[in-house]
Amino acid sequence: MTYRTSITLDEQTYNFLMTSGIENKSAYINDLLKREQQRTLAEKIAKANAAESEYLDSQSMDDWDETLSDGLDT
Repeated sequence: MTYRTSITLDEQTYNFLMTSGIENKSAYINDLLKREQQRTLAEKIAKANAAESEYLDSQSMDDWDETLSDGLDT
């Protein structure tokens, strides 16, 4: 499904778009937005991984030793 929208561009951006030789301007803008969405998601994942890594680094090895010696058969 596709949707129509209206956007406002500054003069320099509009002139670039109109003189760029791009035939399907909607597809071009859609592709740019998809790439930005992927970049933003990758950035959020990297931040979450870094936070998780910091958390795991702060955990005491004693906690892991206790977990490993809980008496359960492996």
